[in-house]
Amino acid sequence: MFNYGSYSFLIIGLVIFCIVHSYRRGTLNRWIFLIIFLPVIGSIIYIYSEILSNKRSFVKPIKPMLNSGGGNSAGNIKKLEEQLRFTDTFANRVNLADAYLAAGQTDKAIDLYKASLTGAFSENEHVIAQLMSAYYEEQRYEEVIPLAKNIYKLQQFPRSKAHLLYALSLENTGNIEQAENEFKAMKGRYSYFEQRYQYGLFLMRQNRDEDAFNIFTEMLNEEPHLGNIEKKSNRVWFSKTRDELRKISPAQRTV
Repeated sequence: MFNYGSYSFLIIGLVIFCIVHSYRRGTLNRWIFLIIFLPVIGSIIYIYSEILSNKRSFVKPIKPMLNSGGGNSAGNIKKLEEQLRFTDTFANRVNLADAYLAAGQTDKAIDLYKASLTGAFSENEHVIAQLMSAYYEEQRYEEVIPLAKNIYKLQQFPRSKAHLLYALSLENTGNIEQAENEFKAMKGRYSYFEQRYQYGLFLMRQNRDEDAFNIFTEMLNEEPHLGNIEKKSNRVWFSKTRDELRKISPAQRTV
């Protein structure tokens, strides 16, 4: 199967890497045949799809105001519960936990996420990020912070909702300076609009309306230069930003 001459060991190593990586993410059933039977092409496709494009990182992003209520129907949850009872796998546990979290059944979600962080899946970034969201929903901020440190160095973390929840949890536990450092790390031109909006709110809570005004006006000044897709996807944050600007007293508007 691996008759590639002098490149055989390199190909074998690549295949092993992809299999281990996929196993840790709980996606092995979907990728195993492609990687094994087309080792070079399969591995390249896997690396591009699962690592380089970060498509599976922090799936189903959740806003800081997490509980939207009724995100999953009772029928769908019952179906997922039956699947888990029939086959207790990592994927089935996480799927049900995600459904619980979206439906506001946070305690049940937490139990399943914690039960899933074992063995080869003890550092699964999706589960860690979702558990952070669940703890934040329950205002258990002290438990959000150590989880964030487990995934802090991942390439996708700076732009993730998990990073935002980490910064907000630091604030809610009195670590104001560290929280601001995290907000600053999420501040970039023509991007990070939700994070920058939340940074502005953070500054207002610290009675720094002038700094918040600068953040908000900078965001709105960038809006006309965005493409239609970017404008549409961030419309809610521009709207919220305008609402907050109206609350800032004229005396603070030095820009």
